[in-house]
Amino acid sequence: MIGGASVVLALLAQVMLVNRVPLPAGGAPDLVLLAVVGAALVRGPAPGAVLGFFAGLLVDVMPPSAHLMGQYAFVLALVGYVAGRGAGGPVTTVVLCVLIGPLLAAAVGGLIGDARVTVATLTEQVPVTIVYTLLVSPIVIWLTTRKRFAI
Repeated sequence: MIGGASVVLALLAQVMLVNRVPLPAGGAPDLVLLAVVGAALVRGPAPGAVLGFFAGLLVDVMPPSAHLMGQYAFVLALVGYVAGRGAGGPVTTVVLCVLIGPLLAAAVGGLIGDARVTVATLTEQVPVTIVYTLLVSPIVIWLTTRKRFAI
């Protein structure tokens, strides 16, 4: 399954490396989101949504998780579907998905009453996450869309 291995590797890199590195402004790139986007670009909307759902479930259960189970499964399933549609070409799709991923996660958190979703989160943390994710997106997308890497 293309993308499955890249999602697991991205999740492990996210938890074991990226989240532990103190980056300026306190943000971190979302490697799992980028792995889902890359796999969905190659496979299409339905496989992208399924992979996003299962990747989101992994994110939901991976420590430290301080949100409701299924929140990121929902978000990454929608992102996987949108990425699989590929409207506007790969670059536009990646930028669109990187923008809607954190915003949709914040919106879902706000709808379910997550106390961590505040105006400060939306104005300080989300933009930093988007910028960091956009900065690493060429590398992660390239790695996840390579034919040799696909399983």
